Amino acid sequence: MRFDVLTLFPEIFQGYLTQSLLKLALQNGLVEIHLWNIRDWARGKHKSVDDRPFGGGPGMVLMPEPIFAAVEAVRAQTTESGLPILLTPTGERLTQPLVKELSQQRRLLLLCGRYEGFDERIRLGLRPREVSIGDFVCNGGEVPAMVLIDTMIRYVPGVLGDPESLAEESHNAPGRLEYPQYTRPRVFRGMAVPDVLLSGDHGAVARWRQEQSSLRSRRPRIECEPTSTTSERDNHEESIDRPGGGIGA
Repeated sequence: MRFDVLTLFPEIFQGYLTQSLLKLALQNGLVEIHLWNIRDWARGKHKSVDDRPFGGGPGMVLMPEPIFAAVEAVRAQTTESGLPILLTPTGERLTQPLVKELSQQRRLLLLCGRYEGFDERIRLGLRPREVSIGDFVCNGGEVPAMVLIDTMIRYVPGVLGDPESLAEESHNAPGRLEYPQYTRPRVFRGMAVPDVLLSGDHGAVARWRQEQSSLRSRRPRIECEPTSTTSERDNHEESIDRPGGGIGA
């Protein structure tokens, strides 16, 4: 799998590329990551890539000319043109099913925005897949690009030491959360490892993990509205704890 990252700040990725599973994947040739500075395709003495928005307003907007030039030049590097991904808070929410879908691509071009975002004609002309990592705003698209890379390389054969890790992870099935994990010591500050995990009975362990996964998956994951108050949250939590109460899963 090949990632081409188009950014104004390629140096942000230097530490990220030298750590953990990604470092090994790069060394073993399982993944390729190429960093491109969009400013290299800017014109003029000052290599400007942004300008003030028409109609007024705060901040600066990334101009279409250097973005189009960069994407077209980078695409021409190989015969596989690749799928452009626009990292934007207005895009499709990143979920595990979307990660799986995108991991089938052999090449992705990740467009990292900055400032007030992209000129709309970049979206209209390049027709990228638009992806958001959540309902919040980052200073730029570089961290979202790292998130996307980190989630996708797990589906590249050979990257994970144990491929079975994917089968039991949270969100592998929609709404499914992974069971609790324990390691040494057996007792820590009065909290003990469940006896079943020490029993050596693999069937019992498998049943316990399935049960715990089901319990976690049914438990509401509270997302408080911005206008909710402390008392409203307390009432919500009380309704969950009350037998037969709570909000349906």
